[in-house]
Amino acid sequence: MTAQTATARSPNSLAARDIAHVMHPYTNMVKHEANGPLVIERGKGIYVYDDQGKEYIEGMAGLWCAGLGFSEPALVDAAVEQMRKLPYYHGFGHKTTAPVIALAEKLKSLSPVPVGKVFFAEGGSGANDTLIKLVWYYNNARGKPDKKTILSRTKGYHGVTVATASLTGLIGNHRDFDLPIARIKHVDCPHYYRFAEPGESEADFVARLAANLDAFITAEGPDSIAAFFAEPVMGAGGVIVPPKGYYPAIQAVLKKHDVLSISDEVICGFGRTGKMWGAQTLDYQPDFVSCAKQLSGAYLPISAVLVPEHVYEVIRDNSGKIGTFGHGFTYGGHPVAAAVALRALELYEERDILGHVNTVSPRFQARLRKLADHPLVGEARGVGLIGAVELVADKATRRPFAPAAGIGAACMSFAEEEGLIQRAMGDTLAFCPPMIITESEIDEMFDRFERALQRATEMVERNNLRAAA
Repeated sequence: MTAQTATARSPNSLAARDIAHVMHPYTNMVKHEANGPLVIERGKGIYVYDDQGKEYIEGMAGLWCAGLGFSEPALVDAAVEQMRKLPYYHGFGHKTTAPVIALAEKLKSLSPVPVGKVFFAEGGSGANDTLIKLVWYYNNARGKPDKKTILSRTKGYHGVTVATASLTGLIGNHRDFDLPIARIKHVDCPHYYRFAEPGESEADFVARLAANLDAFITAEGPDSIAAFFAEPVMGAGGVIVPPKGYYPAIQAVLKKHDVLSISDEVICGFGRTGKMWGAQTLDYQPDFVSCAKQLSGAYLPISAVLVPEHVYEVIRDNSGKIGTFGHGFTYGGHPVAAAVALRALELYEERDILGHVNTVSPRFQARLRKLADHPLVGEARGVGLIGAVELVADKATRRPFAPAAGIGAACMSFAEEEGLIQRAMGDTLAFCPPMIITESEIDEMFDRFERALQRATEMVERNNLRAAA
C-alpha cells in the first residue's frame, strides 16, 4: 500500500486525524481504518504530491475532471478577482450576476444541440437530478402525467442522489440504500466485448440492442416512458465505448416513441473525447445535455443543464400558471464558480486544448491498445484521452477473475507505489489524465502502469489466481 498503516503514523499526523474524523465516499471503511489515507498535499501540472513528498502522475485527473491540471494560475486569478468583487450570490426570485449570464451565453454558443436556456447546479448529480425533475414537470405541464419512467443503462453512472443513484446502473450504488426507486428502469449496456453473443458482429449487436429497447418500451407502454439517459462514453462503469452506429439506432427508437434523450457529458464534455462534446464524437444528438467536472477544470464545483427551447417554453408557461418553478440550489450558479468556469472555457479555446488532445491522443491510444497484448489484459478500450484495460483470468474465453481475488485493486495499489494514481472499477483500470498531458508524460504514465501490471501478473502467478477464478 502507498498509504502508511495507521499504526505507523503518529497520533497527530494528518492520516491519523483523518481516520479519527473523516467519513470517506466510495471507501471500504474497515480497510480505511486499518490502512489510512493517501494524503495529497499539492499539485503541479499533471502531478500531485503526498505529505511525504512523493510524486504521482494523476492518471484520473482527480475524478475525471482536472482537465487543465493542478496548478493553473489563470483559474486562481479568476476566482480571486470575483471573490473580491462579489463572493456569493444566488439566482432565486429574479436575481442574477454577470458571471452567470456570461457563462450561460458561452455554453449556449458551444452546445452540440440548440439550447433555449441554461440551468446551473453544483455538481453532476445535481444536474442530472434536475433533469429528472424537469422531465416530470414538463410532462405534467403538457398533460401527460403518466409519461414518467426514466431509462438508463446497466453500468451507466449518473450520480448519487436518491434519484440519480437509481439511474446509475451499478449494484454498489443500490445495495443497502433501498434503490433504485420506482419509475427508473435499466436497459442494455452497449459493451460489445462483454455482452455480444457468440459470432455476433458489432452491427448485429447494435441492431439487437435497438430492437430490445423498442420491445422494452412497447411492453412498458410508450405513454409511460419519458426519457433516456446516456453517457456518450460510459465512465465509472468501465470506460465503455459503444460500437459505431449505436446512438443513431437507439435514437431512432426513442423518436418513434416520443422519448426525450439526454446526454450526460459530466465526464465526456469539453474536449475529453477529441471533440468539444462526447455526443459529437459518438454521433449522438440528444434533446438535453448535462455537464460539470471539466466545466471549471474542477477548480470549483459547478454544473449546468442545457435545456431545449420547446421544453423551456412549456416549463415557463406552467410556472406562470401555478405561480413558481419550485426548484433550485443555494449554490447553483455561484458567481465565483461561474467566473472560474467561464475562464476555463476561454482557456480551452485560447490554448487550443481540442487541438492538443487530438495531437497527443494517438500516442495515448497507441500505448493503451498495445496493452491488449499483455497476458492479463482482456480488452484495452478508449477514445481521445480516456481509456481503460480490463484484466481477465483467461484471454481466450474472456473469463474474469473471481471478485474475491481483488486483482484490479491490487494493480491499482501497485500503480500507486510506482507513482501513478488510477481508479479500479472491479478489474478494470481507467486512464483519464489532465488534457494538458504531453506525449512524453503519456509515455511515462504508461511505463509506470506497465511496471504495476507486471507486479500484478507476478502476484497472479505466485498465488495461482487464474485457476481460482
